[in-house]
Amino acid sequence: MLHEDARRAAIGDNPCMSGQIAPLEAEPRLTSLSHGGGCGCKIAPGVLSSILKGTGAMPIPAELLVGIETSDDAAVYQLNETQALVATTDFFMPIVDDPFDFGRIAAANALSDVYAMGGTPIMALALVGMPINVLSTATIGKILEGGASVCREAGIPIAGGHTIDSVEPIYGLVALGLVHPDRVKRNASAKEGDMLVLGKPLGVGILSAALKKNQLSAEGYAQMIASTTQLNAAGPALSVLPGVHAMTDVTGFALAGHALELARGAGVTVQIDWPSVPVLAGVRELAAQGIITGASARNWAAYQHEVHLPNGFSEPDRALLTDPQTSGGLLVSCSPASVDEVLSVFRQRGFGHAAVVGKVTPASEFSLVVKSA
Repeated sequence: MLHEDARRAAIGDNPCMSGQIAPLEAEPRLTSLSHGGGCGCKIAPGVLSSILKGTGAMPIPAELLVGIETSDDAAVYQLNETQALVATTDFFMPIVDDPFDFGRIAAANALSDVYAMGGTPIMALALVGMPINVLSTATIGKILEGGASVCREAGIPIAGGHTIDSVEPIYGLVALGLVHPDRVKRNASAKEGDMLVLGKPLGVGILSAALKKNQLSAEGYAQMIASTTQLNAAGPALSVLPGVHAMTDVTGFALAGHALELARGAGVTVQIDWPSVPVLAGVRELAAQGIITGASARNWAAYQHEVHLPNGFSEPDRALLTDPQTSGGLLVSCSPASVDEVLSVFRQRGFGHAAVVGKVTPASEFSLVVKSA
């Protein structure tokens, strides 16, 4: 099958990936056990807003620098004059069938929230829910190995965790990091006149949908894994730049949803220059064939009233604008004078697709305006 060829091609001769094919051939595909994969299984934005309404109505200590007020990427608690603790958690069902890759993607995605606040990870705890009557201990072990490999790359230990027997496979991390209180980058501090830089291309959700339908090529799988396992480790270096005002990572609510969070938090309008947005190879063609995620439609239904699209904006492009990203790129709001420096930080850390994708303008009728030219 095509997905199996793609998986084998991505594994190649990597010794860390050897020995994984036999268990998968004897067990169900991981993606067949989940109703939604990766960040595409997030609760829809509108539903989540209703659930969270009123949950923060309690005294907030002065040390809590960032809470749930603006749907930021992580909580931040000041420890002393030079250190603040960044705390977050993220977990989901399989987005790919290879257990090692699933673990890697989930870990990179969880750590991204620490990086998005400008923090440096210090340790993680594993969150594991597995159908132990369906998956072998060898397969479950490979999921955990994948997560541990990414944590080693980030220079941190997995210091503990919790496991349960669950109907669907679930894996993720509690991620903890440190940041100087003055360098915390929120998603709500963009300024009028800022330029927006996106670190990774879009299209992960569409590639994952193609994988689930056995319509993803080996090349498509390889670029999907490369994107989702790349750590957003540029975050701390970006946070020290005085011209960087706000930062977030693009995940389950898509570029549109996370740009809207940035706009709402700062009371501005975000303008996206659509032709400048980087996109993974082949995803536009897949979207044109109707290969998109259900989460894309849920995202659009939740926030379309806040978005202005240009005349003639195509359905495939709208699917990309609302495509849920798993372990997506950092979205940086910075002064025009800092753009070259921001791009340089991204390039030095291997983010060759990083690009200026828009700007921040005064508040208007719509919180997000998409320009086609």
